[in-house]
Amino acid sequence: MPSAASDVQVDTLEVRVTRWRLAPGTATGHHIHEMDYVIVPVTAGEMTIVAPGGERSKAQLGIGQSYFRKAGVEHDVLNESASEIVFLEVELKP
Repeated sequence: MPSAASDVQVDTLEVRVTRWRLAPGTATGHHIHEMDYVIVPVTAGEMTIVAPGGERSKAQLGIGQSYFRKAGVEHDVLNESASEIVFLEVELKP
C-alpha cells in the first residue's frame, strides 16, 4: 500500500505536531508510538487500524473530536475509504 503524506509543523523540546494526509488507498506504515499523543481530526472519515497480529478494526473520525493514547501503541493506519483523511498528531515529549 502506498505511504500516506506527513509533514512536521511544530517540533520543540515539549511537543511535536505532525499533519497526516491519507489519500484513499494509503497507509502510515506499521509503527510504535514512543510518546503519549493526541489525534485531532481535520476531516471526518473512517480509518482501518491493523494491530501487530493482523487484527483489523475501524475507527471513526469526527472533525475536531480529539482523542488521547499512551505511548506504546503499535499499529498501521490505512485509508480504505473513498475520501482523503487528514488529522494532526500531537506527540507529548517526556
